[in-house]
Amino acid sequence: MHMRKVIFILGAWVLVAMLAATALAQGTGRLNGEVYDQNGKPYADQTVTIKLPDTGQTFTVKTDKNGKFVQLGMRSGIYTITLVSLNYSEKFQVTDGQENNYKLDLKQVAAATAAAHPEETKKKEETEDKFKLMKQHFDAGVAALGAGNDLRAQIKTATGDQKATLQAQRVTDCTTASSEFSQAVQNLGEKEVNNRAMILGNLGSANECAGKYSDAADAFQKAIDTKPVAGYYVGLATNLANVGASSTDPKDAQAKFDAASAACDKVTALDPTSAATCWKNLGIVLSNKGRMKEAVTPLQKASQADPKDQITWYMLGSALTATIDTKQEGDKMTYIIPPGTAEAYQKCIDTGADNATGKLCKDALDGLNAMSGGQDTSVGKKKKK
Repeated sequence: MHMRKVIFILGAWVLVAMLAATALAQGTGRLNGEVYDQNGKPYADQTVTIKLPDTGQTFTVKTDKNGKFVQLGMRSGIYTITLVSLNYSEKFQVTDGQENNYKLDLKQVAAATAAAHPEETKKKEETEDKFKLMKQHFDAGVAALGAGNDLRAQIKTATGDQKATLQAQRVTDCTTASSEFSQAVQNLGEKEVNNRAMILGNLGSANECAGKYSDAADAFQKAIDTKPVAGYYVGLATNLANVGASSTDPKDAQAKFDAASAACDKVTALDPTSAATCWKNLGIVLSNKGRMKEAVTPLQKASQADPKDQITWYMLGSALTATIDTKQEGDKMTYIIPPGTAEAYQKCIDTGADNATGKLCKDALDGLNAMSGGQDTSVGKKKKK
């Protein structure tokens, strides 16, 4: 019994000794901290770490609404105090048993850094000024392009005498957007890859809106060279097709169509979901220019990429119908209907028989069926109905 008591007392002494050592390790110093932001105002709710490199002991605190913090139990030593959000660190001497007052004013730090490195500060200020100017031009370009796109919707429902005025205003707005985006690009930093690609893409859209198809294609190509994205290839293909459709040189026109098709192939590889839009745009451009035979292939590819697009099926049927040829056989003229014509109209009907497009396709298919029997051209005989 006596031995057990001695062991118990000895164990209690060891425990007291351990507690005393822990208290000694913590210290009795107090650190009162203040943190101010770049504008000299209290920096609230900021995480601050306080580390003693010699031992690795680290305290973590947060500033209150007044930018202040308190840490107790500090030993003497040179601590590394870090403002975590900015990864900014300073060394600070703490003395055990005393109140230690620490202040970090980021406004003063910035001023001291600027005074010590005037050339770097000047370069930084110039970069910031260029960015602000770039953003001003970019925002102005977005606003002008938005106005042009709004007018596009109005033009569709406008009366004949209003269309010309609205179209002229749209060209003006989109030309303004093009100018603003061009200036935005000039104020970009060398390493701003994402911004450069995005602004060049917007420049392409603005030039397309203004009817400057060659300039639009150039802008989209530069955007692709900066950062290849499916959407930029769609823009490139559309505008190359527009340039080719307007060309009076057959070889040049074909070269542009081939390049446009190659761009759509790139879209298919990068983002198959955008392929239908690319091929459909080519079909629309060619159809609008009356190049119906050339429009067939891209519209066929568009319908394969998105079999549920009713407009594509209608346009494909229309393009194929426009290429119907005739053949005279005795007293009868036979219509040579390209394969797939009736199927295109039927697909159009299947995707929505009761809407306006569906009804157009039904009428076209009825007409196509009437033509399939041929037409009697002998004198004195009525045409077959």
